[in-house]
Amino acid sequence: MRPLTFSKMDFSQSNLFGYIEDLQELTIIERPVRRSLKTPEEIERLTVDEELSDIERAVYLLSSGQDIQGTSVVANLPVLMRQNPAETLRRVLPKIREVLHVAGVEMQLTAAVSFLTVLQEESVSIHTYSHSFLHIILQNLEHRDAGVSNAWLETLLAVIEALPKETVRHEILNPLVSKAQLSPTLQSRLVSCKIMGKVANKFEAHIIKREVLPLVKSLCQDVEYEVRTCMCRQLEHIARGIGTELTKTVVLPELVELARDEGSSVRLAAFETLVNLLDMFDADDRSQTVLPLVKSFCEKSFKADESILVSLSFHLGKLCNGLYGIFTPEQHLRFLEFYKKLSTLGLQQENEHNDNQLQLQTLEQEKKYISVRKNCAYNFPAMIVFVDPKNFHLELYSIFFCLCHDPEVPVRYTMAISFFEVAKLLNSDVYTIHKELVTLLQDESLEVLDALVGHLPEILELMANRGENNGSESKLLSIPDLIPALTTAEQRAATSLKWRTHEKLLQKYACLPHIISSDQIYYRFLHRMLTIILTNNVLPVQKAAARTLCVYLRYNRKQEQRHEVIQKLIEQLGQGKSYWNRLRFLDTCEFIMELFSKSFFCKYFFLPVLELTHDPVANVRMKLCYLLPKVKSTLKIPTDKHLLQQLELCIRKLLCQEKDKDVLTIVKRTVLELDRMEISVDAFQKRFYENDLLDQEKERQEHLLLEMEQLEKEKQQTEKRSTNINDKMFEKKRRDSKASSVLAKSINLSVPGSSSGTSAGKGEKKSKLVRSQSFSTQALHPKYSNIDKCPNKSSATRFTSSVSGIGKSCMLSFSDDSFRTHSTGNSGNAAFLSSSSSHNLFNSADQKNNGHKESQSRRMSM
Repeated sequence: MRPLTFSKMDFSQSNLFGYIEDLQELTIIERPVRRSLKTPEEIERLTVDEELSDIERAVYLLSSGQDIQGTSVVANLPVLMRQNPAETLRRVLPKIREVLHVAGVEMQLTAAVSFLTVLQEESVSIHTYSHSFLHIILQNLEHRDAGVSNAWLETLLAVIEALPKETVRHEILNPLVSKAQLSPTLQSRLVSCKIMGKVANKFEAHIIKREVLPLVKSLCQDVEYEVRTCMCRQLEHIARGIGTELTKTVVLPELVELARDEGSSVRLAAFETLVNLLDMFDADDRSQTVLPLVKSFCEKSFKADESILVSLSFHLGKLCNGLYGIFTPEQHLRFLEFYKKLSTLGLQQENEHNDNQLQLQTLEQEKKYISVRKNCAYNFPAMIVFVDPKNFHLELYSIFFCLCHDPEVPVRYTMAISFFEVAKLLNSDVYTIHKELVTLLQDESLEVLDALVGHLPEILELMANRGENNGSESKLLSIPDLIPALTTAEQRAATSLKWRTHEKLLQKYACLPHIISSDQIYYRFLHRMLTIILTNNVLPVQKAAARTLCVYLRYNRKQEQRHEVIQKLIEQLGQGKSYWNRLRFLDTCEFIMELFSKSFFCKYFFLPVLELTHDPVANVRMKLCYLLPKVKSTLKIPTDKHLLQQLELCIRKLLCQEKDKDVLTIVKRTVLELDRMEISVDAFQKRFYENDLLDQEKERQEHLLLEMEQLEKEKQQTEKRSTNINDKMFEKKRRDSKASSVLAKSINLSVPGSSSGTSAGKGEKKSKLVRSQSFSTQALHPKYSNIDKCPNKSSATRFTSSVSGIGKSCMLSFSDDSFRTHSTGNSGNAAFLSSSSSHNLFNSADQKNNGHKESQSRRMSM
């Protein structure tokens, strides 16, 4: 059919017949719709008097309405109970009880949900609820439809928890015991099993022993395997209710018998119940009863009964740790080998067949084997506890490697989720799994990357800290592929359609200033964040990149680099050609106000923000108006009085020159809000005390960055001068040695120890190398640094005292890890920390050069 274009219609004779045909086609399409409408008689039957109240309308619809109207009334029952509970119980609920006898499946399911909602909302007392609703629930419990029966059963089980003991005993338990196993239908016996497990926690042990346990034993021996399976799974709840002694004498024998049942589902239920009840069995029961059963399960799982294999692999960690105390060394090794075998199950094809039936069996087995390996990955932390983390590299590292490189995504996904738990358990040996971390970061599946990134900051912190706590240099220096893996992961997430993973990744990358050096962040990550802000099309991703960039800027340790980034933000975002970039500039300014001090924002960003009041795009001006109250809160009087005047001038211009109605409305609203605001002053005030304190701590941290940078430069100059002096001394010794050797040759005398000059030169080179390495490899860490070992003691003392004065309430606390770096070479980070060996290697020339600066720095005040 040709589309109708009414905007440019041509009603000439040639085109008129075409339009008529199109209209005829439309009428043909509409005819079935008209035929499906209600007739006047049907409309009359569905019409209800508008003057009726809600209660009267509900009674009328339940009495003479259609099924769909009755279902609507039942679904609206919780609302009626909230509005008028007395009239609803007196008039509506009896009608619902009558209708449910002949109601269909939809109304039955709706009623079960509505009854449960009324219970949860506590519209009436529990006594009234049990008197009015409980009998209706019990009547419909044995409905012929299994779905309806299960729905009413779920409602009943929730009601049992809220009902008092006596009501449960008289209304539920006694009728259930009287029926016993004589219930004619399978569904009713399954319902009895679940009720038995629920009421076990409501009564004392002697009542359960006298009234419940006989029925439990008969249901455990039911002729239907579904009943035996259901009852077997309820034995755990019953055991918790009757205590340890009765569990040993009553429940354990039943479980042992059910574990040898002919039905595989019954054996599986018995096995899982045994594992869940391990803490209730003593050492004798575990060694004499449970352990033999578990061994037989393990043996049969590979031979004749593979149905239990998946469940066995899932519970193996709990099982091994629950039986740990009774294992002999041989049994311990056997279960460990069994776990290793399960971890690689299905990875080697023993034989290949072309038969179609065998291929189908192989596909089914392959799915089962994938589930087994996934369960092994889930249990890997528990197995580390089982073998002791000290034996990880010897016993489990090969399995860890295989699971991280498994060909199936679900297995690697599970390993990525449990990677953090593994890292915590390994403690100081966490650096041994850094290769697997790099592997998972470079995984081809973004699901694996998303699972790993969830705890990436904690994992990297563990890898950075454990090495330092171990007394050696940070182990992150021994992971050359970490930074390339992080950049590759971000690029792969950026090129995919899963922007939520990309957003999450960028948010977690904000931890990197605590992990790697400032220079590495500047050259590998900071500019990438700016590129994402400028080029990405997803707003949450852009905001995540903007906040992470502000964090990088916050911890950058070189003033030149900070000024460069600030300039780019102002020029490429704040003054960008695209209004979208200018909007992102305002978002970035919000993050800067959150992370930096007020003085920092006012110094660099206050005026560029105000310039956007003249922006040609209304959306930018509108967003700026929403931001102005925060901008004003960064001012301090009288220091920023001139900025306050600029702000007032911009607002006046907006009020006078703004032509957009929406923006003008927001401007007027913003002016009222700004008038009500109070500006903080330079001195502390009670009403601004907390905010001023936080801002002071941020400003102190920023001054510390400048001071640290100055100390780094002084240290580099000192090292350069000491290196030049040592080179001159070495050259002088070399010339003296050369002259002495020439003199010795001229008089044909052999001078003993003539190589002393060369050995001295080598000693000097070695000392310089040790000193250089000690400065370049150690990180700035106030917690572990020694003030006495710092060449400039006064500066180090000022630095340490400033750090110790920072309060815990600071939003971005200057913690021990705030400025930890792990760069090598001439990064300058090593200028604040020196080892004892490097301190002792300073020669007298170094001390003379530093003496004058130390005396000056001692006189300096903070």
